Amino acid sequence: MPLGFYISVPFCRTKCSYCNFASDVFAKSAYENYVARLLEDIANVRDFVTGLGGRPGCAAGDSWGDTVDSLYLGGGTPSILDDPQLLRIFAAVRGHFAVTTHAEITVECAPGTLTPALIETLLQCGVNRVSLGVQSFVDREAQSVGRLHKRSTVLEEIRRLRGAGLGNISIDLIAGLPYQTVESWAFSVAETIATEVPHVSVYMLEVDDESRLGRELIAGGARYHAHFVPDDDRTADFYQQACEMLAAAGIAQYEISNFARSTSRSQNGELPGELRSNESRHNLKYWTRQPYLGFGVDAHSMLELPVWGRAPLRQARRIQAERGSATANSQNNSGLAVAADGAEANLSQAVRFATPDSLDAYMNRTPPTVTPLSAQAAIEETLFLGLRLNRGVDLARLCTEFGPDAIATWDSAIEQSLQEGLIEQQNTVLRLTSRGRLLSNEVFARFLAEATEETKVGTGHVNPR
Repeated sequence: MPLGFYISVPFCRTKCSYCNFASDVFAKSAYENYVARLLEDIANVRDFVTGLGGRPGCAAGDSWGDTVDSLYLGGGTPSILDDPQLLRIFAAVRGHFAVTTHAEITVECAPGTLTPALIETLLQCGVNRVSLGVQSFVDREAQSVGRLHKRSTVLEEIRRLRGAGLGNISIDLIAGLPYQTVESWAFSVAETIATEVPHVSVYMLEVDDESRLGRELIAGGARYHAHFVPDDDRTADFYQQACEMLAAAGIAQYEISNFARSTSRSQNGELPGELRSNESRHNLKYWTRQPYLGFGVDAHSMLELPVWGRAPLRQARRIQAERGSATANSQNNSGLAVAADGAEANLSQAVRFATPDSLDAYMNRTPPTVTPLSAQAAIEETLFLGLRLNRGVDLARLCTEFGPDAIATWDSAIEQSLQEGLIEQQNTVLRLTSRGRLLSNEVFARFLAEATEETKVGTGHVNPR
């Protein structure tokens, strides 16, 4: 299966008050050393993965997985890198991996950074999709959280991108910014629709202690315009309002925070059917647990272990019962547990690894955190990541992959969520209801019996900058 590539650029012109990402303002002198470190990791990733005992997306007998069909440069603000630095990053990927002809290649850009020279560089890099961190088309709201652009800037840069042939554009909006009202939010959504961009992401403001605005809200303070932030109920209403407006405009929701226009065959008839969609193919890899590699600060990777190394869920449980929990939890360096008869029976279905979330630690070569995923953790991920999608989770398919008793552990969680109207079931498919999407974290928690932080990273690269 082809890989997705995520490359993190943790540099910004300013740090937005709502931002809880591992990004910050650094001197430009840091950029070059960081790019050199990225190129080193891209060149050496094969050796690292081989040391884990796995091969990305490959079954036994296949060659090492070296095909990439999605590449996402996120941040931070990747568009503040110098043109030669961007060119070197993309050249390194193509120098070590085979990027498919129809690969989706996305770069996140902050409005105000898209000069004609940068757009030309993006084209030279093969970029065919741009994600714009707009957040609000109301200048006062954008400026209140540290955004440097104005509405006119966004509209001009969209015009410029289209003029260069880069029409596959996504716009991010945030519901719940300071000073936001029903009327101003409706204006931002209407302006987004009027641009006719093919993809829109709508996030509700996250309130946690990982951002300056979040900490101020928790403390009940007034800095960063915190006393003008709408309450949770109004923010939820804004989200619902956006869903309704986008649906009425033909921009269909396909994931909790993501919406896409349909693409007709006549518009894109040269592509295979599965590629004629404006949905983010890269982010779909996270939600459907396809293999991907992440590079840079706070980047996450997920690889399935080779088919020859797995044990079916029932066999894994039997081995664990026979050997006792202490022995069953011991693993050798490759992540393989040794069965009682001496044969290798892999109790892990996949492995995740994550780089440090600070620039200093990353540059000082602090090793990634590696987490083998048990069959149970893989099922949990399939449930809570799959429920993010409007298509939902097919329980019959899940049981085919993991065994007929795969979902027995979660029968009560499913029943409770059905009774409370948070999920609905059609034949063997479970989906979140509209109410369930508003309370999605509560629903997901019910399916996370043994999850750790490392098993929750499937959405790590799709939040607003």
